[in-house]
Amino acid sequence: MVRLLLCLLLAVALPAQAGRPPIVAAASDLQVVLPLIAEAFEQETGHALRLQFGSSGNFRRQIAQGAPFEMYLSADESYVHALVDSGHVRDAGALYAIGRLAIIGPVDADSDQASLDALGETLNQGTLRRFSIANWEHAPYGVAAREALENAGLWQDIQSHLILGDDVAQSTRHALSPDTDGGIVALPLVKPRAERIERPWQPLDPALHEPLRQRMAMTQRAGPVAEAFFDFMLSSTSRELLENHGFGLPDTD
Repeated sequence: MVRLLLCLLLAVALPAQAGRPPIVAAASDLQVVLPLIAEAFEQETGHALRLQFGSSGNFRRQIAQGAPFEMYLSADESYVHALVDSGHVRDAGALYAIGRLAIIGPVDADSDQASLDALGETLNQGTLRRFSIANWEHAPYGVAAREALENAGLWQDIQSHLILGDDVAQSTRHALSPDTDGGIVALPLVKPRAERIERPWQPLDPALHEPLRQRMAMTQRAGPVAEAFFDFMLSSTSRELLENHGFGLPDTD
């Protein structure tokens, strides 16, 4: 809370929008909730943020190459730890959320709910067209989706049907397209839009994959506003918004 109090004092001492807002590199599963958190932060401190969304792996490489981000919110804590080892972030930061998966169509005939069992049946019948997940080479949700498919015994048969998104936001768009039969995507990108999503979906059992431990850290460029936002991400306001949008809440480090 010390950094947040310092930023509040800064907001009083300086014009609210003095200087450029810090750029925050954020995992794409945060596209719905993070703007709400940033808005609450601005209302409290008078300071805006510039949010950029994309795959955590790509952001890790960009930060290592000198990209002008002041804060990094990753969907996989291993990317933060890699930047600690290379000296591109101040320290290991903190866990801020646990990611969750959702499956969108096909459905069980009995329950009319999307499920991996229904997906397997569609595969066996030879009627599956395209199925969307994020690219596991740089998107943590893609890694988790692949693990879930492997643990369900579907990986070998489904590979030729996969369409890969650059990040989980793109794979969600693919999963909702009439050109596919669904996908395994981020619950926080589905749950807040549930009333507008016409395809059947439901949360996926988290036991099917390793936990998506989402960690954030400040880069070596971070100024006082970024420092204050780091603390704000751990506040009750932010944690409540994250939980309401489908994230799990970790114990704070």
